[in-house]
Amino acid sequence: MALQRFLVAFAFSFVLFSCVNCLSSNYYDKTCPNVEAIITQVVKKAMSNDKTVSAALLRMHFHDCFVRGCDGSVLLNSTKNNQAEKDGPPNISLHAFYVIDVAKKQIENMCPGVVSCADILALAARDAVTLSGGPTWAVPKGRKDGRTSMASETRQLPGPNFNISQLQQSFSQRGLSLDDLVALSGGHTLGFSHCSSFQSRIHKFDKKNDVDPTLDASFVANLKKVCPVKSTMKNAGATLDTTAFLFDNIYYKLVMQKKGLFSSDSTLLTNSRAKTLVSNFATSQNEFFKAFANSMIKMSSISGSGQEIRRDCRFVN
Repeated sequence: MALQRFLVAFAFSFVLFSCVNCLSSNYYDKTCPNVEAIITQVVKKAMSNDKTVSAALLRMHFHDCFVRGCDGSVLLNSTKNNQAEKDGPPNISLHAFYVIDVAKKQIENMCPGVVSCADILALAARDAVTLSGGPTWAVPKGRKDGRTSMASETRQLPGPNFNISQLQQSFSQRGLSLDDLVALSGGHTLGFSHCSSFQSRIHKFDKKNDVDPTLDASFVANLKKVCPVKSTMKNAGATLDTTAFLFDNIYYKLVMQKKGLFSSDSTLLTNSRAKTLVSNFATSQNEFFKAFANSMIKMSSISGSGQEIRRDCRFVN
């Protein structure tokens, strides 16, 4: 049994590896030269109508790559016989799928059967960051779309209550280092979280403490106002940092001040290397931007098992 578990873990880590050299930044230069401009315009319009789109697209891309690699499997709809990733517990709150649909339709009209949904998502996530004030980078392209999507596999996603060891294991299985982990955590500079993701930190934390002792007291007081023990508000929660729609380095400043919303944020301070990086990124936004761009290229290059170019991102061909 132990050998079987080892072989499964080995196979999993072998499949999900970073393959930057397998992709190319100029992949569509001849076959669909306007693809990036089309996606940028679609994302820009969506963000002008809904400020939450930027965080949604970035999170969607992350959740896609961490399950089966970057193959667009998170975009597939559930069927009568299968519950897809987007309906798995960690993905229920994902939204803005329509942005990918709109971009795909426009691209199909111009370059039918050429651009994968996985590539569209990777480019849309980059644009969401850049249009929010963050860095830009040349996205490696050439991904294929997967034909398998299972809600049960979303259990592989790192959770908001993960400690540093659990996070490191999750990232390393996908060919990502501790440095990548800290840099990509900076994506939490965008977005909002419902109370359920951090409720355990501010109410009945453990047998000795009602509140997580690693949190700042004034921060906890504010969180308790929006997330009381018996809250009846389904959409209650808090932004991930104080500039939720601007991509900046405020997240790291807050983590250093013991105001990281998730346990997975605060736990970065428990590792000396990670803590040093958090401090560096809190001090220098430029350093954070460079590290984030490099780690996004690496993460978005995690190989999947894609086999086709979907005509519709919600359904296999």
